[in-house]
Amino acid sequence: MLTSPIVTAALLDSYLSKGSNLDLKIVDCRFALGDADLGRKQYETAHIPGADYLDLNRDLSSPVQVHGGRHPLPDDRVLGAKLAAMGINSDTLVVAYDDSRFAFAARLWWLLRYYGHDRVAILDGGYGNWVKAGYAVTADLSETSTPGNFQPQIQSDWIVDIDRIKAIQHSPAHILIDSREPDRYQGKTEPIDPVAGHIPSAVNYPWQDVSTPEGFAFPVEQQRQRWMAISPDLEPIVYCGSGVTACVNLFSLSLAGIDGGKLYPGSWSDWCSY
Repeated sequence: MLTSPIVTAALLDSYLSKGSNLDLKIVDCRFALGDADLGRKQYETAHIPGADYLDLNRDLSSPVQVHGGRHPLPDDRVLGAKLAAMGINSDTLVVAYDDSRFAFAARLWWLLRYYGHDRVAILDGGYGNWVKAGYAVTADLSETSTPGNFQPQIQSDWIVDIDRIKAIQHSPAHILIDSREPDRYQGKTEPIDPVAGHIPSAVNYPWQDVSTPEGFAFPVEQQRQRWMAISPDLEPIVYCGSGVTACVNLFSLSLAGIDGGKLYPGSWSDWCSY
């Protein structure tokens, strides 16, 4: 049984040494918002042995529309088929990694759980720590000979849309959490979206505060302390710029043992599009 959504490099290496005795799938989620092809190029150059690659834009999101944000949730049938083709079964342990302090691996972590698959974790320290620690890498591309039986079981109550946000944004039973950097939250700067600022009533919990600059998650007790100001009676609803790094805060909430957090997938890029 998976006891933590965090996996250390040493533990993942021990899983790999078990070979076929463990139903394991590693997924490389490296991506760069400023260079959409960089992550795949990095994967093709070197990656953790046996890893498949999923691209934020092409795999973990659906095409951008007028509304819905910059990274709409993927079509569950399309991504579900890809996950099955990668050999993922209902009991497969999926370990996601990136080199961006969980920014993209957390998107897959959240999506799999949203699809009803709880056996998923993120590699602590990411790819950079894996390499620094001296563990094996390869340029060989993964070839899955046996497809899995993965079938998404959507947890539809895990997400909210703009109408729901408008209905609850001043509700005493909910708290709206903006995951972006303080300067973007405060409207001092906006490098991506056409409008600066934040959704009225939202409080700011920057996603970068979940980990060290080297990409290691802060200890569980520190994650709990981070959320101490939020009453356990409140339902957290989390957003960011486009529904991606908000998943890092949902990951932090999970580490802290706080359940029930919801995602506004369209996030600020959807909100400011109206």
